Amino acid sequence: MSESSTSTTAQSSEKLVTNNRNRLIIRTSIHIIIANLMLALMKAVIGLLTNSIAIVLDAINNFTDAGSSLITIIGTKLASKKPDREHPWGHGRIEYISSMIIGAIITSAGLSSLIESSHKILSPQTPDYNMTSLIIIGICVLVKIVLGRYASHIGQKCNSETLINSGKDALLDAVISTSTLIAAIIFIFYNISLEAYLAAIISIIIIKAGFDMIRNTISEILGERVNPEIAHNVKKTIMSFPEVHGVYDMVFHDYGPTMVFGSVHIQVDENMRAPEISELIRRISLEVFEVHQVVITAISIYSLSASNENAIEIQETATEIAMSHEHVIQIHGFYILNNVIQFDVIVDFDAPNRLEICDQIAEEVHKKYPEFAVQAILDADYGFSE
Repeated sequence: MSESSTSTTAQSSEKLVTNNRNRLIIRTSIHIIIANLMLALMKAVIGLLTNSIAIVLDAINNFTDAGSSLITIIGTKLASKKPDREHPWGHGRIEYISSMIIGAIITSAGLSSLIESSHKILSPQTPDYNMTSLIIIGICVLVKIVLGRYASHIGQKCNSETLINSGKDALLDAVISTSTLIAAIIFIFYNISLEAYLAAIISIIIIKAGFDMIRNTISEILGERVNPEIAHNVKKTIMSFPEVHGVYDMVFHDYGPTMVFGSVHIQVDENMRAPEISELIRRISLEVFEVHQVVITAISIYSLSASNENAIEIQETATEIAMSHEHVIQIHGFYILNNVIQFDVIVDFDAPNRLEICDQIAEEVHKKYPEFAVQAILDADYGFSE
């Protein structure tokens, strides 16, 4: 198969995976909307008939869940738009924005609920429960548990943070509804009304859930470290090429849950010719995309020293010196050229002074081999190092 036909097949595969993912997210969100609207309607009726502020607020929470799922559908549709001149990397990050909007809606609903429940604490009202209402609330709890597991499962399956959040929120609603049910039972048997206080607690839980969702989404937009499993698997694929002696400096950027781009350094024999390196880079890029759906945008080259007979011994000694320092993760890119020793040092972000550690390593290597100049370049663990 030619490179062009392989590339076309890879692009078709990516489009199919994306389309299937979007359809699954939208279908699941529609199911969640229907279920939440039915639950909200039942709870609203029960809450008004029994004069229960906690049940009414629980109903409002279900209405906001339905609105959140609608935003998920809109966000998924917008995120699937093709790349254009203004957004060459696509529109996938719209999914993160939709998650933030959902978090803001949940937080706002929680604040409104907290204000309303505070009024009820100051001006309490006596609820009027009956067995039918309690049975319906119990059914709502079971529905929410099933809905939460369903949304979480599909969200993990298609890597949708919004669906995963919907699942967590549904399970949280089940806990809230259960507490409402317990409060009702306590009132029936002991004539103690915990309605307004329970509503205030529910409101605080809702606010925290919304705030956590916003915080997590902001962290994703800022750029989180890639999942170590993804990085490990990509490295394993690249190392499967016999010409590659090492894989370093893997950096990943995501422009949405299904749009991951990466760059990497590979170490090859210093006598490889440019046409051979070019052909190797193409094969690596295609293989990584087909296996992991990660687009490799750049592959840089480290040369493996072979002309200097003492290179291996010097490299081993330099590695021992570097690894004797706390916070040092790895050295790589080792090369000797014209009496100059060159290598990169990965120092952990927790180190108090990363540059100082790098300079100390360079000095110690130079003391060991004074006939060489030493160039140690500070590097960071952006993705995965071992």
